[in-house]
Amino acid sequence: MCGVVGIAGKTPVNQMLFDALTMLQHRGQDAAGIVTCHNGRLYLRKDNGMVRDVFHTRHMRALLGNYGIGHVRYPTAGSSSSAEAQPFYVNSPYGITLAHNGNLTNAVEIHEDLYKTDLRHMNTDSDSEVLLNVFAHELHKCATLSPSPEDIFHTVKRVHERCKGAYGVVAMITGHGLVGFRDPNGIRPLIYGSRVLDTGEKEYIIASESVAITALGFKVERDIEPGEAIFINDKGELFSQQCAEGSRYRPCIFEYVYFARPDATIDGISVYKARLKMGETLAGKILREWGVDHDIDVVIPIPDTSRTSALELANILGVKFREGFMKNRYIGRTFIMPGQLQREKSVRQKLNPVELEFKGKNVLLVDDSIVRGTTCNEIIQMARDAGAKKVYFASAAPMVKYPNVYGIDMPAKAELIASNRTVAEIEDIIGADRLIFQDLEDLKNAVRTTKVPAVTDFDCSVFDGIYVTGDIDEAYLDKLEKSRSDTAKKEKDGYIDVNIDSASVDLCGITEH
Repeated sequence: MCGVVGIAGKTPVNQMLFDALTMLQHRGQDAAGIVTCHNGRLYLRKDNGMVRDVFHTRHMRALLGNYGIGHVRYPTAGSSSSAEAQPFYVNSPYGITLAHNGNLTNAVEIHEDLYKTDLRHMNTDSDSEVLLNVFAHELHKCATLSPSPEDIFHTVKRVHERCKGAYGVVAMITGHGLVGFRDPNGIRPLIYGSRVLDTGEKEYIIASESVAITALGFKVERDIEPGEAIFINDKGELFSQQCAEGSRYRPCIFEYVYFARPDATIDGISVYKARLKMGETLAGKILREWGVDHDIDVVIPIPDTSRTSALELANILGVKFREGFMKNRYIGRTFIMPGQLQREKSVRQKLNPVELEFKGKNVLLVDDSIVRGTTCNEIIQMARDAGAKKVYFASAAPMVKYPNVYGIDMPAKAELIASNRTVAEIEDIIGADRLIFQDLEDLKNAVRTTKVPAVTDFDCSVFDGIYVTGDIDEAYLDKLEKSRSDTAKKEKDGYIDVNIDSASVDLCGITEH
């Protein structure tokens, strides 16, 4: 999972891009990058680390220009080397930079075609670089002195025809404009906004979530539709067109469960309201299965994502809601940390129990989901150490049984605690006195809203094993598991990655700081 942003401005965009990436930091903490354009020249800064660590004053001063794109990343494929930090760049045609959120499911096949047929070379294993080269190759076919909106939309149409999977993309064509487009299923989010300056001129922003738009003082215009592309040219004119046949809304439901900020709106659906409803439906299941005479004394959320659901759940159950864990906000989100040992170690650094909320009580801990389960075990033990009499555990999401192939780090089926296990078996492994999961239909109903009738179904592949792109089989999943497990990632990262920070290197017209 990653976060992308692109700004077509009338004033310098470096600070705006930095602020937008900070608002999207929850979507990726492994690497960050910004590229800007000024007088036909690109200025790039990217590296491993969080936004505040990657960009220092000297870097910000060097990012010149009124157009630019940015990216925050966490690794789902390839390695976590800084070489795979985005945005990526190709020189021909025009000079194109691109940032991508999602994952291509046919990247290997396309990589071979690009090399053998399109005669294009790639430096990394990133599917984002594959996507960039497809875009560049198709645009090169219709290249003129200045690409027209029709050229851009034809290019995106060809990208849709060649690429399968999930992608929310922002791309900058040097000196010509900004492009944003989304996969035909709308699996990954993309939204755009605008604002009018005192001079009467208009600026545009494209981002993964609405929070990056509103925080910068832009007005949200609308979500980019599945398969649609928008193009803002160098004059600041915006064009849009549907570029895919048979496009449909199948957004990733895990965006609403975990990834998106609660104050975000995705495809017109409030993440906050969806999580309230998740708590409501989960409370209904507890009352049905555990009975109204349950012995829960207090409901405690696992900060932060589950707080909204846990609050509504406690209200319906008629029990106290308490903040029992204090969070160290300087520790990253454990789910998106690469490596199980790092995830386990960070749990006790990240959360500390308030003993008076646990001592002598039957506690219901609420989390957004259970993926690998090891962190649940740590948290439950922390509750017991703090004096809890009984520790119950509730998941606002169903059992995560299947790998994700669309850009979420749940690749290895063997690493998923719910794979081929019953609720009772998971309960025993994590050490809970009782365990309950949300039902899938209840989750879907929690996210659906009559205000957005176009969104009726979702990508729920991690829960039901149904992959909406229709191109995933067991052989693909087996290959994916071998290449993306924690062990495989460590092997890929087992080399020295040299990063020259102090120098400015000019490569193919890009100044990198």
